[in-house]
Amino acid sequence: MKRYNMIFKGRVQGVGFRYKSYMIANELGLTGDVYNLYDGDVEVNVQGNQEKIDIFLDRLAHDRFIRIDDIKIKEKELKNDEKEFKLS
Repeated sequence: MKRYNMIFKGRVQGVGFRYKSYMIANELGLTGDVYNLYDGDVEVNVQGNQEKIDIFLDRLAHDRFIRIDDIKIKEKELKNDEKEFKLS
């Protein structure tokens, strides 16, 4: 199990990024949250199996409406009480 905080830069607001993140995370059984930042970036906290997190990132990167120019990733402490992925 891993937990990451990620800041996505690029064309990530106004293109369904948060909803797509929510749908993929729930399909893969990941937990965390996603929300827009005031500077046009999107922040994601995601927790789960590393392989599933890799699939999550790959599917976001290959969406035709989303363009990810950069991702800042920091590993975080696990939240054992987290039960779902929230769309904020």
